[in-house]
Amino acid sequence: MSQQGYVAAPPYSQAQPGMGGYQGGFGAGPAQPLYGHYGGPPQAFAAPPTGMMKSPVSSAAGMPPPPVSNQYNPNVQQNGAHPQRYPAPPAASAYGQPLQSPYNSMASMAPPPAQQLTNQMSSMNLGNYAPGPMQSPPPPTSSVAQQPFQTSPPPAMGQPQMPPGPQSPHMSPQMSPQMSPLQSTQASMPMAGPPMAGPPMAGPQMGGPPMAGPPMGGPPMGGPQMAGPPMAGMGRPFPGPPPSGPGGFQQPGPGAAGPPGYPQQAGQFGGLMTGPQPGMPGAFPGAPGGLAGPPQKKLDPDSIPSITQVIEDDQVKRGGQVYSTNIRGQVPPLVTTDFTVQDQGNASPRFMRCTTYSLPCTADLAKQCQVPLASIIKPFANLPKNETPLYVVNHGETGPIRCNRCKAYMCPYMQFIDGGRRYQCGFCNCVNEVPVFYFQHLDHMGRRVDFYERPELSLGSYEFVATLDYCKNNKPPNPPAYIFMIDVSYNNIKSGLVKLICDELKTLLENLPSEEGMEGSAIKVGFVTYNKVLHFYNVKSALAQPQMMVVSDTAEMFVPLLDGFLVNYQDSRAVIYNLLDQIPDMFADTNESETVFVPVIQAGVEAFKAAECSGKLFIFQSSMPTAEAPGKLKNRDDKKLVNTDKEKTLFQPQKGVYEQLSKECVAQGCCVDLFLFPSQYMDIATMADVPSHTGGSVYKYNNFQVESDGEHFLRDLRKDVQKSIGFDAIMRVRTSTGFRATEFFGAIHMNNTTDIEMAAVDCDKALTVEFKHDDTLSEETGALMQCALLYTTINGQRRLRVHNLSLNCSLQLSELYKSCETDSLVNFFAKSACRAILNQPLKNVREILVNQTAHMLACYRKNCASPSAASQLILPDAMKVFPVYMNSLMKTAPMVGSAELSTDDRAHQRLLIMGMGVEDTQLLLYPRLTPLHNMDVSTETAPAPVRCSEERLTDSGMFLLENGHSMFLWLGQAIPPDLIQGIFNLPSLAHLQGHMFALPELDNPLSNKVRSIINGLIEERPNSMKLHIVRQKDKPEMVFRQFLVEDKGLHGGASYMDFLCYVHREIRQLLT
Repeated sequence: MSQQGYVAAPPYSQAQPGMGGYQGGFGAGPAQPLYGHYGGPPQAFAAPPTGMMKSPVSSAAGMPPPPVSNQYNPNVQQNGAHPQRYPAPPAASAYGQPLQSPYNSMASMAPPPAQQLTNQMSSMNLGNYAPGPMQSPPPPTSSVAQQPFQTSPPPAMGQPQMPPGPQSPHMSPQMSPQMSPLQSTQASMPMAGPPMAGPPMAGPQMGGPPMAGPPMGGPPMGGPQMAGPPMAGMGRPFPGPPPSGPGGFQQPGPGAAGPPGYPQQAGQFGGLMTGPQPGMPGAFPGAPGGLAGPPQKKLDPDSIPSITQVIEDDQVKRGGQVYSTNIRGQVPPLVTTDFTVQDQGNASPRFMRCTTYSLPCTADLAKQCQVPLASIIKPFANLPKNETPLYVVNHGETGPIRCNRCKAYMCPYMQFIDGGRRYQCGFCNCVNEVPVFYFQHLDHMGRRVDFYERPELSLGSYEFVATLDYCKNNKPPNPPAYIFMIDVSYNNIKSGLVKLICDELKTLLENLPSEEGMEGSAIKVGFVTYNKVLHFYNVKSALAQPQMMVVSDTAEMFVPLLDGFLVNYQDSRAVIYNLLDQIPDMFADTNESETVFVPVIQAGVEAFKAAECSGKLFIFQSSMPTAEAPGKLKNRDDKKLVNTDKEKTLFQPQKGVYEQLSKECVAQGCCVDLFLFPSQYMDIATMADVPSHTGGSVYKYNNFQVESDGEHFLRDLRKDVQKSIGFDAIMRVRTSTGFRATEFFGAIHMNNTTDIEMAAVDCDKALTVEFKHDDTLSEETGALMQCALLYTTINGQRRLRVHNLSLNCSLQLSELYKSCETDSLVNFFAKSACRAILNQPLKNVREILVNQTAHMLACYRKNCASPSAASQLILPDAMKVFPVYMNSLMKTAPMVGSAELSTDDRAHQRLLIMGMGVEDTQLLLYPRLTPLHNMDVSTETAPAPVRCSEERLTDSGMFLLENGHSMFLWLGQAIPPDLIQGIFNLPSLAHLQGHMFALPELDNPLSNKVRSIINGLIEERPNSMKLHIVRQKDKPEMVFRQFLVEDKGLHGGASYMDFLCYVHREIRQLLT
């Protein structure tokens, strides 16, 4: 087995901190190297040869650093600092082979004697956040008797106390052959904030790696018990007997260190390394490891970077301003900031955002810093009322003007020469003739005289009317159609859902989307009901009554009628009303509980084929399709797979008919939106596969009840039907020479490596595109990208929507870090992680996330920051809250290995993330927590959000938390009765009943303001949210707590503070 980046020679070798030990990164299969390493083998920071090391007592971890004042200077450019290259270890093995965990860095320093332990904490000075070095009490003297792990911590909340393992003096770290890596971790924690039990992310009942599954020491959030560095996540909720063996450490017998098939890994001292065991002192979640000696100063949570502060500062600095897009490579305001865009030659950040606005000039620089180069494109983003909608350019028969060589569309980056008769393409430098009709003279600056009259020369975003060459079969397309397909099986009839949908459709169809300035909508509508068979309805306007046709042969699906199935709503309104009244009664006595699913989608595709149009299917389904038909599913939910290498199969759709169906849908421009009402497992990974490849959305209402969920579902349905959308779309991202688009993430389908196909694309869908170098970029010309989207409008017109963006290029890494955008980086990592869990064990994916976080920050520290003590954590200004988001990402449902979470919920969230834009991932990973108890009710402004942590809640307070998908109103147990009276019209909190889903409409200033804040948020977000009212200390409060992302995760996962300490150790490891 290759032990990369790790030297295990007894007894005191310094392990080399390696980044090489993890498997190649996200993306296709294991063969490909880690995504951050642009194509090369994983890099390692070179460690000095072992022979040169002094004894570990004088190692960096042991020395208290000199106090350094404000070293947080994002603008330092070190001229002449040559970016250093790190030699690469041999490329990592495929993940079938066991890998030396990258976390071997955990065990890399022999623990210094106790006298140095106390210095750990004195030295954590966080950039200019901390007030200065913290003082620590005098060191204790005896090095063995006062091991830092001696005192058993108090039990975690509500969990029984566990006996500490016996600790015998002869097991001092100097001699212990099976020393748990936990000891060395704690002994060299550079920035231990609150003394920690194990590194960050220790979940309930266990010291050990962040977010691991059952007892284990794997890398952060690792899977089942495995040798490797510490960090444990959700341990068992009950204490086991203390493990045998001296010192509370398990003595591994043959094969005890890991699951079968994993050779045991050598520990730091040549013996075997076992994971920390639950009986070990220091193994409780929130418990301090109890450092010997007087109590330490606790790190102040206010001194570490805060997202709410960053958001507030940006709003103060750039809020309410006009952002003009005339400068290349300028970083836009944050997505949370309220600003107005004026398009002056680059696409608005509402359409395109980048992970960095200054690309490194060479592939080597990109590889060195590992900051992913990506753009998040939301081609149909909604623009606020005060911004100009896109201009439509019509060149008549000739169509859009394009470069002959690379086919880029006319845009502001084309340079006119030769008196205006020719132009040079900004993307490929080809010189093209200007068509006669398009000729125009140049002014004294070399600019065309009609520069400001032509959107395609002066604006970053605009549309062209497409000619017949851009249409299927060279025929103009028909307007799209919407088909409503309602599952009328027993569950949906009994719950009242069918009646609810039918009643809503009567008003909803009045509001179908239409082009600006058009009377009524051009969209046609059709209706299908189904259980084991399909019922089609003829609603032709000439009929007095609707007619029903039944297709019971679901194996060979066809549409039994062409004329009268898809109709104009306005023409057939009376017949449709009649039908919607009849459907609930027609099936009132049904006892058919089985349903089909694939034939329903096939019927929709066939109907669109026959009508020669594209469109959308709205499918309302309540159970897994178990009836005999294509696409029949069986229950494959298996909680035993969680935290194993086979866990990825839970997220993978079943192949075969579903895969084929996605292709047929995309080819026809048939988008599928799925509304699910499950009462048990539905295999969402498979059922949502078609929506997730056709630009569709999946909505899910567990245990649906009309009273509590009806309004929430109808709000989603209204938003979904009315949102602006384009159909039968194909998109291409072109770049100037030197780099190109290589990876694409989103609700998309790709037949080849360049064309992104979407059956539909709406205003909330974003795709993320990663770029790689194929040559050197020049600082002078910068980097250009053009995203061109060909689509059919809701009126049936074929159009091209073009978004252009120009970025800077630099040889200085400091420029790249200065113009990074954290929110976009996080969107990229969230999507690439969500794709990676389809092919790799979760443990590897989490490991890669932590490694890349540390690597990006270490590279900044090494190449861009002014020199300072090793113990100080220095973060680039633009990325100072990046660790909060990354830690939160690792605590999302898809990324946590917990058998307590439903497989369907995890699969659903994974698919949601794949289509999200930057503002959606930002909010999902850092929910907004707003205090409502002390706000000024006389003003319109909403109160400022506070940090997302339990420490911010107060017993007498009322807080609103929302993340775009869930919404909670939290009430403290000591909340003043007048607040309860004002909001609920009840005398006290005790009178509040458990089943409220909306606030009563009371006419007082407090109630009005709270309701307007809640309604405003529900209106603003892409999805509707159901309001959950939770009281402090009630059982439902546990659900609310998992959204407090700065705290420890309920299902495993570190607190922000612990994660920051952990990342800081990793960074120091990389730098030594």
